[in-house]
This record gives sequence, structure tokens and C-alpha cells, in this order.
Amino acid sequence: MNITIVGTGYVGLVTGTALAELGNTVYCVDIDAKKVEGMRNGVVPIYEPNLEEMFLRNIQAQRLFFTTDLKEAFDKSEVIFLALPTPPGEDGSADLSYVLKVADDIGDMIDEYKVIVNKSTVPVGTAEKVRLAIAAKTDQEFDVVSNPEFLREGFAVEDCMNPSRVIIGTESKRAQEIMAQLYQPFTNTGVPIIYMDEKSSELTKYAANAFLAVKITFMNEIANFCEKVGADVDKVRLGMGSDDRIGHRFLFPGIGYGGSCFPKDVKALARSGRQEGYEFRLLEATEDINKKQKTILIPEIEDYFNGELQGKKIAIWGLAFKANTDDIREASSLDNIKLLLSKGAEVVAYDAIAEENVKKLLGEKISYAEDMYSALDGADALLIATEWPEFNSPNFDLMAERMKNKAIFDGRNMFGTELPEQHGFFYKSIGRRKVNASN
Repeated sequence: MNITIVGTGYVGLVTGTALAELGNTVYCVDIDAKKVEGMRNGVVPIYEPNLEEMFLRNIQAQRLFFTTDLKEAFDKSEVIFLALPTPPGEDGSADLSYVLKVADDIGDMIDEYKVIVNKSTVPVGTAEKVRLAIAAKTDQEFDVVSNPEFLREGFAVEDCMNPSRVIIGTESKRAQEIMAQLYQPFTNTGVPIIYMDEKSSELTKYAANAFLAVKITFMNEIANFCEKVGADVDKVRLGMGSDDRIGHRFLFPGIGYGGSCFPKDVKALARSGRQEGYEFRLLEATEDINKKQKTILIPEIEDYFNGELQGKKIAIWGLAFKANTDDIREASSLDNIKLLLSKGAEVVAYDAIAEENVKKLLGEKISYAEDMYSALDGADALLIATEWPEFNSPNFDLMAERMKNKAIFDGRNMFGTELPEQHGFFYKSIGRRKVNASN
């Protein structure tokens, strides 16, 4: 099948590469000519494990192409995926201008039946808006389908090639048959395709992400309460997660969630509710709690230094919002850096993958280390903001040698409390007992 992907951001590029891997001919369209030229030359513009190998393989096999010419790609394809940005506006609502602009362009181009697929995360009713935008320009028959993505950054290739389910939102039998043909490689291996109307499909994506955000936030609330009463959140989450109605995933407390999906989707769904006269009180609370959770360790750091952070050197391990990505959107590290700088602290950070994106944002406001240990040279404290695997088993003796003061504030609960204690560190994590040791 010939497929066009409009937009080569995170979702578009991963989806397009995966569909090419399944044997389709895929044309990826983007308005950024420099980016397109780079991709033609084998440059992957995002970091995602296992993506580059698959990307290069399909370029070599001449199944994956890149262009700035939407009409050229459109005319060659049976199915057109819209994988365009839907950034939040000031009021939290999703900005549909990119999606509707392309829909308007498609209306001028279409001269035979096509299936237009909304892959972007969009509010309920967007499929109808896209349909009306195209129909205003043409009498040609077409269908608009909602086909939300459920990609986890850091595992996106795996999720694309081994999806838990495929959601197809359309009431058109013709479109259903085409989408079933496209996803047949998955159904052949037992992956369920769930058919529904467009509005239910659009809401399914928001509901799934919002629920996971609520689950994370609930666990953070439990962790914070554990500290008040002397309970251990690690024990609590194991006890909770053993109930198969709850499960173990997304029960790990920390300094809040971030990224391109959860914050945006919680805001957008809450905003959609207000537009319909419905108040999502649970989502409003989730957003407020998460905002506070991101910097919950800063008061702990202040207390450790008797309220004075002026001139203190704070090392930060991890800048990405989560491990295995270079995405820093809504990353907790940025909230902590901003607050530390406002209190007069000096910040030196290490993140081998996300550093360049932070440099573009913060420039020389902070320092950047070449490796995790050089970040600790002369540091008064270490704050861990991202759960990169390389931080799992550090050399605590080397850390002690390089730090001016042995204090670790762990926003991702990377270590058991005993290890830092054995090496003489003050160690503060989330929802677990405080360990005090001599400096």
C-alpha cells in the first residue's frame, strides 16, 4: 500500500518508518526543507532506541521517502496520515490550526477516493472538522478516520511493531476495509482491532493518557503521605500492584510526569470538559498536584542547607523527561533548574542524550558535564531527575571523592536506601525513610 505521512515529528516519523518496515511504500512530508534533506541523507532528527536502524534499512530498501511536496506524495497514496502538532493554547485547549490547514490543502488536491487518517491526538469532534474542511473544497468522495497512537517515548518502535491494540474510528465500511488491510500484519499475530465511531476513538486516546497521569499522581500522593506517617512507599506499591485490577505499571513515585503527551492531554481534556459545561475535577486536581510534585525536593534541599542555597553547586543527573528519549518537553528537570537558579544556586547537569536540547533552551545559564562523575566535581549536592539506566549502579566511593558534600536527592528512587547510607551519604528519595549520615 502507498501511504503518505504528513508531519515528521515524533509520531509521524516513527509511524512512517514502522509502516515501511511492514512492506508499504511511505512518503513522509514536512515543511522544513532542511529537516527533509537531512532525513534523505539518513539523519534521524529524534532520539528513539532502535529507530535509526529501521529508518536506514527502509531508505535503503526504497520504501521510505521524504519530501516537502504534499501534492506529490498525496497523489501517489491511498491513505494519508495526519501526524501534525496540536500544541496546547494558553487556555489548555489543543491548537488544531496545523491539522485544519492541511485538511484545507487536501480539499484542493483530492481528485479520487482517499482515506484521511487523524493520527495526531485531537479533541473529540476533530474528525468532523477535518471532514467539513475538505468537503468545503471538493465533491469528491473521501473518508476521515480516527486512528490514535499509543506510543511510549523510549519504546515507540516496540509499540509500533507490537501494539497492544489498534483503534479504528470510522463508520464507513469502505474505510474500515482499507484500514483492516493496512493493519493485517498485526491482526495476523493476534493484535485486536477495535472499531468504533470517530468521537469515541478520539476520546479513547485522551482517556487512556489522562488515566495514566491520574495513576502516577495518585501514587505520588501516597508516597508523600508515606513520609508523613513513616510508611514505605516501595512496600505499599508492591502490595497494591499485586492486585491484578490495579497492576504494577505506573505505580513508581517520583518528581512528577512530563513529556509531550500527559501534560498536554490532561489540559486538553479538562478544557474540553469546560467547553461542554462539565468539570473534570479529578483532572484539574491531577494537574495541580503534578505541578507541585515536580519541585517537591527543593524544600528538602533548602532544609539540608539551613535555608541557604546561594552559591551552592547542585549537580543534576538527567534532563530528559524520562529515560531513553531526548524529549525535554515539560521535563521536571527544567522546573528544578529554574527554581534552583532563582535561589542563587549554581547548576551543572549531565544527560548524554538530552543535553543539546537543553542547551538550545537554557544556553549558558547552567553548566554541562561530559559524564556523570565530572558533574559531581565540587558539588554540594546531587539531584537525580531522570531514571537513565547508567545511574542505576554508580560508584559511590568515586562519587564521595568528587563531591564537596555527600548529599543525594533522588527524584526517581534509583537506589535502595541502604547503599548511599553505607557510603556515608545523606540520601533523600520519594516516599521512603530519610537516611542521615555524616557529611
